[in-house]
Amino acid sequence: VQLQASGGGLVQAGGSVTLSCAASGRTFSNYVMGWFRQAPDEEREFVAIINWSGTRSYTDSVKGRFTISRGNAKNTVYLQMNSLKPEDTAVYYCAAGLNFRFRRDDYDYWGQGTQVTVSS
Repeated sequence: VQLQASGGGLVQAGGSVTLSCAASGRTFSNYVMGWFRQAPDEEREFVAIINWSGTRSYTDSVKGRFTISRGNAKNTVYLQMNSLKPEDTAVYYCAAGLNFRFRRDDYDYWGQGTQVTVSS
């Protein structure tokens, strides 16, 4: 089982980036897929979540700016990030779990992380 995140990079404040996460090794269509992020010297925090039927939830700081979506095969999840701010700078991780929850411990599988750096 593997989650492969990609799409990070350096972007100016106000810009946009789309992250992708491809899952392989099993069928994830019934899994909840989430994105977390971890800034230097900070705890890993929940960003967004989507379940198999398309129900979504976001942390307050990204509502209206970030959009989570899934590919047709349900084994790929995307995070479209618009109007980026320097405080969005972090390593972004995708994760898969069975329950629509927001805690790290509720997720069974994790990607390796992709760095997003927003310059001011």
